[in-house]
Amino acid sequence: MKRSTIVAAAGAVTLLAASPAAAINTYNAQPAPERTEVGAYLALWDTTGDGVPDRFDWRCSGTMVDDDTFLTAAHCTDGSPAGTRTFVSLEEDVQSLLDEHADLTPSAQADLFLANGWVVEGDPHQDARYPGPASDTADLAVVDFAGRDVTPADVWDFTPATLPTAGQLDRVGGTTLARAPWTVVGYGTAEAQNGPGGHTHPGGGVRLKASEGFNALTKSWVRLSINESKGYGGACYGDSGGPNFVTVDGQQVLGGTTITGDVPCKATNVVYRLDTAPARAFLTPFVTLR
Repeated sequence: MKRSTIVAAAGAVTLLAASPAAAINTYNAQPAPERTEVGAYLALWDTTGDGVPDRFDWRCSGTMVDDDTFLTAAHCTDGSPAGTRTFVSLEEDVQSLLDEHADLTPSAQADLFLANGWVVEGDPHQDARYPGPASDTADLAVVDFAGRDVTPADVWDFTPATLPTAGQLDRVGGTTLARAPWTVVGYGTAEAQNGPGGHTHPGGGVRLKASEGFNALTKSWVRLSINESKGYGGACYGDSGGPNFVTVDGQQVLGGTTITGDVPCKATNVVYRLDTAPARAFLTPFVTLR
């Protein structure tokens, strides 16, 4: 399961309808106005193949890791139709803006968002190794603004997230990581809700945060608990590419990006590590690493 907003439901692939309600999940989650480095990944694309864009919407989450680089997941950018345009917004509530201007055509919506400084257009690049094996899917991408006249730093005030040093999570070790505070941030939908016809995942498009618990560290992944009974929250659809922060060595770092988890979004968040050699090799052309 990949946590973009495109999910399998009732045997079909459906783009979830979103409304300005809960994201991340409905339990143990809070607004995150202070996480100004965390944003939404949006796209304008053609779903019918007639060459006319007919959808402008948020797809995933991500993080500014310097003034002109937005880190997200490769499965958010992969397979986009020819002519797809890519945008990033650091607005706290993207969905309300979309709802307010739903009477416009998708192209007109995108133009309005650009004119009002609600999004900035960039260039997506994904890890050439994607999709790799389950042990290391190489599920990383960036939206790069280095070649653009306007960058997110020209529009919003934010401090880029701090990436980990090489092998930092291994050096810290599982015992310390289990005691460290973990925080997930994103724009995704809520956990599964029962209703007529089965499960739905309401909400999304609003930046929220929640605490998580550490489960395990592997060569490429961090497994985090989102168990409600333990006071944790967690990620769901649309949180893909978003950050999972951990405080280690007295500093909060972006330990990994949300990639997958359990289908109802009630147990586990599986996070792609950013301190490994393959992850750092992908990031090196875009970001100055510590």
